[in-house]
Amino acid sequence: MPAATSLAPTPFAHTPFDGTKKPFTVALAQLDLNNWIEPDRHLARTLAERAALIRDKRDVVFREEAGTRTAQREVLDLVVAHVLERFPDLYRLDGRRLSVLPAGLTVDLDDPDEAPLVLAGRIVSDDLLILRKSEAGYRLVAAVLCFPSAWSLTEKFGATLDGLHANVPGYPGKMAMVMNRIFDHLKVEQPVWRVNWSIYPDDTLHHPESKERPRDWFDDPANLAPEAFVRVERQTLRRLPQSGDVLFGIRVHVDPFDAFRRHPEGGRLANALREQILELNAEQLAYKALTQHRDAIVRALERVTLEAAEASV
Repeated sequence: MPAATSLAPTPFAHTPFDGTKKPFTVALAQLDLNNWIEPDRHLARTLAERAALIRDKRDVVFREEAGTRTAQREVLDLVVAHVLERFPDLYRLDGRRLSVLPAGLTVDLDDPDEAPLVLAGRIVSDDLLILRKSEAGYRLVAAVLCFPSAWSLTEKFGATLDGLHANVPGYPGKMAMVMNRIFDHLKVEQPVWRVNWSIYPDDTLHHPESKERPRDWFDDPANLAPEAFVRVERQTLRRLPQSGDVLFGIRVHVDPFDAFRRHPEGGRLANALREQILELNAEQLAYKALTQHRDAIVRALERVTLEAAEASV
């Protein structure tokens, strides 16, 4: 497959709210590794923010257990090989120094003073988490997590797969068994991916507050259309071929509600998101921090749907 660049300003790179998937389901699909990393037009700004977070909030965004550096180096090598092959107009290697051309950034891949996972996390927009099999199940043993969606690496680091998902509605029981089975049987040659959605009052990428804490919204919750944002997480899982650990990648895309008006199917998508929100039960609404604002968000999406219908007449 030829090299590719994905910097076109297209809203909604992924639409898990389009009616083809149900919220709070695993819904994994096979991942084409050619599409593993997704740079976009925000790459320079995103990498600058990641670098600032790593510098200023290192304990918040990076953790590692002893004995994980070999796996971290494996991740770095995979990331570097991928971006050089797929995006040669964005990345260039000179010896052991990798340049990210749109960002004016150069990273020493053999920096003795830096963890390999941090180096990887500085050159792509994805957060990178390593989970390792233990007697208690897969545990989070290393992570660079700059852009969490309302969960804290400080609180979750070292947790098992079940511990990481303990508060997800419907997870204990069948979903837990499915997730653990997926991790146990994940093959190097068969990586997978999934997407989910949430609604936020801003386009901030760094949201380390835990789900149990209230999310600040607006003084005027009736006026959401220009302010609310759809946050989509694209999650990838792949077995590392050498260490056998599992690499969990998280790529966040954020679009304002106004982007529905620019999308060729914006009316249909807005209505599909509205319907999914209305179908959420009380526990699911609370998890997505939508309990107090569901009706206002639904009204905003209804306005977008009606405007799209009127425009097509």
